[in-house]
Amino acid sequence: MMRRAPIALALLGLMAAAPARAACAGTPAGTGVVAAVRDGRTLLLDDGREVRLAGIEAPADGAALRSLVAGQTIRLDRIADDRYGRIVAFAVADDSAELLQVALLKAGHARVAARAGPKPCASLLLAAERAARASRAGLWADRNFAPLSSENLTILAAQMGQFALVEGQVLSVRESGATIYVNFGRRWTRDFAVTIPKREARMFAAAGIEPKSLERRRIRVRGILERRNGPMIDVVAPEQIELID
Repeated sequence: MMRRAPIALALLGLMAAAPARAACAGTPAGTGVVAAVRDGRTLLLDDGREVRLAGIEAPADGAALRSLVAGQTIRLDRIADDRYGRIVAFAVADDSAELLQVALLKAGHARVAARAGPKPCASLLLAAERAARASRAGLWADRNFAPLSSENLTILAAQMGQFALVEGQVLSVRESGATIYVNFGRRWTRDFAVTIPKREARMFAAAGIEPKSLERRRIRVRGILERRNGPMIDVVAPEQIELID
């Protein structure tokens, strides 16, 4: 009986991980052997297919991903194909009980992307990121990797066109035409702001992120920083906003 215990525990681990993987399930797309790592979230398989890992942003060097999957067989759940012909997918290496995305996030070598999938999947990925950030794992130990302050306009300006996490206290929420503006300062020509399509307000409210209720709350928002008057992030999914307090 004692000899069987490790096997039984391993099986229990795999069974426990199954619901987590199911949260991010797509269309089964078979398996492939990793021939090369293109960057922090892109793989080349030995059959010629190129795979972009869904739901995460990662540094370009790909060292962390390479250490996880080089030469291994991975199983794919396809989410879509991107405009470059790559398979956008969630992936598991060999008989691992964990998504590659979750492994990278837990180790602090990736951040959850703006488009993280349906709520159960986004919640899974965000929990892994939060744990890594709290323990300062991997890249979270680098102060330059930390979420940016909405008040530091100089740093925000330097990050234009890049994916970023921005934290701060919301000053006001206003509507103009088809857009809801979540303002972090009084000077709309200079200060950081977030936009939400007005047509999506009910979806945000159903997810517990009712836009008007964000006034005076501290939040964390993720997405591509753009300049329109001041720095701005367009938010189209509730999972892009986290309530800090």
